[in-house]
Amino acid sequence: MTRPPARPKIYHITHVDNLSSILANNGLSSDAAMLARGGPTASIGMGAIKQRRLVLPVTCHDGDAVGDYVPFYFSPRSIMLYMIYMANNQDLAYRGGQEPIVHLEADLAETIEWAANGGRRWAFTLSNAGAAYTEFRKDIGQLSEVNWEAVQATDFRSPDIKEGKQAEFLIREFFPWSLVQRIGVHSPAIQSRVLRTMAGASHRPPVEVLPDWYY
Repeated sequence: MTRPPARPKIYHITHVDNLSSILANNGLSSDAAMLARGGPTASIGMGAIKQRRLVLPVTCHDGDAVGDYVPFYFSPRSIMLYMIYMANNQDLAYRGGQEPIVHLEADLAETIEWAANGGRRWAFTLSNAGAAYTEFRKDIGQLSEVNWEAVQATDFRSPDIKEGKQAEFLIREFFPWSLVQRIGVHSPAIQSRVLRTMAGASHRPPVEVLPDWYY
């Protein structure tokens, strides 16, 4: 077990082209909910894995599937972002590179409090939620079971590190835009696009160019 940060943050990555629909919806929707509406504007995930997540059970919540939840990582610069950067996986249809990808950062404790007040289920995993063998937890007291050293690692060639770094936080069906505390982007050009997209929004979190969040 490793000690979690004093105030853990969570990170959702999406294409900048999706921000308009996210703002119109007042938040992020699960893959299952988005597919019911016709899908996202710009999909950056791996199709086969997304399909599998629609049926993989969240074992700590009977009847729920991973695809019913909005996914977050516990750190920026995820392995998924690395795959987008490399663009050499045949299962990844998206080939637009990492520059248009934005990180939406939120506070874990605030998110759990919001979920509790609304009776909304959440969970976290110890590895990739899209893997059949992953372990799910729903008790914040078990957060130390996440491999936090792996989560923060920049070298993930070791299989154990690679597994641990892919731990996820999941919230069922919807995550409100109002809980996004900060947006991390790759370049000033994308920063400008995000600011223009948010111009009329009631909640406008700061947008920062954070190259350390990218490859």
